[in-house]
This record gives sequence, C-alpha cells and structure tokens, in this order.
Amino acid sequence: MARDMSDKEILKMELDQLKKEVSTPRTPVNANCTDTIAFVEGLAPNDPLIKGVPDDKNPYKGDKGGCIIT
Repeated sequence: MARDMSDKEILKMELDQLKKEVSTPRTPVNANCTDTIAFVEGLAPNDPLIKGVPDDKNPYKGDKGGCIIT
C-alpha cells in the first residue's frame, strides 16, 4: 500500500496518526500499577494457582490408582 503512495501522502498519513495519538487520554503509570495490584490482590483468595484445589474437587486426586510401567 505504501509503495503506491507518494512521499507527501505518506507524511500526511503519519501526521494524521500523530494527531490521533496526541488526543488519546493518558494516565500516570503509577495509577495504572496501583489499579492492577488492587485487582490482582482482590482475585488472589479465589485463585486456584495460589490457594490450591480442594481434594474433593480435584479430578486428578483420589483412589484412581497410578500408572505402573513394567
């Protein structure tokens, strides 16, 4: 696509993109980090990777036996 365009058209496209990016609302990184940490810590009590899976709900535990290689 860019091969079919003149240098002036490419520069106009770049300028339009930069105008869009300038008007994008921004938030400070520390505010985003604070929100992310609060979100993750809020979900941590129910996370099976942190808390583990109870034996009664774990399909891989129990008296199914194991694999024996002979």
